[in-house]
Amino acid sequence: MTTANDFTNLGNTRYDRFKAGLAHATYPLTLYYESACPLCNAEMTNLMLRNTEGRLRFADVSAPEFNDVPAGTTMQDLLDLIHARTADGRVIKGVEVFRLAYEAVGLKGISSAMRLPVLRPLAEWAYPVLARNRHRIPRRLVGLLFEGAARRAAERAAGARCNSGTCSL
Repeated sequence: MTTANDFTNLGNTRYDRFKAGLAHATYPLTLYYESACPLCNAEMTNLMLRNTEGRLRFADVSAPEFNDVPAGTTMQDLLDLIHARTADGRVIKGVEVFRLAYEAVGLKGISSAMRLPVLRPLAEWAYPVLARNRHRIPRRLVGLLFEGAARRAAERAAGARCNSGTCSL
């Protein structure tokens, strides 16, 4: 005899497989960022420190040796807005990059908040404005905004490398 729980479990199993397939196709996610921008560099440093599972890769488009411009984009595109390339080769840009990156490093609350009906349109509108003006933000302000988050991320990353009193660097 089949019960309601049997159908629920079947549905969850399918959903879990579907979700796992999406995660597999997305990660590792390569983030294209500009380290010459203090705000961009601070945020990527924060993500790098939290990237304990290696789900993110980072490509500095302002590095002299950078030449990995994804198909369908230009260097100027990469400098105008954040872009990322998923494991299956899709190129995404803007707020969706941050959603996926935050989710990858365990900041699911921030990622989920950015999908809320009120915050999503606000983030989609505000990010391009911020991106256009990011070089105008004083370095000192960037340091104040990100210093605590970077320290917490470094502590978390260091803790993840330590097991049973033995730490590896």
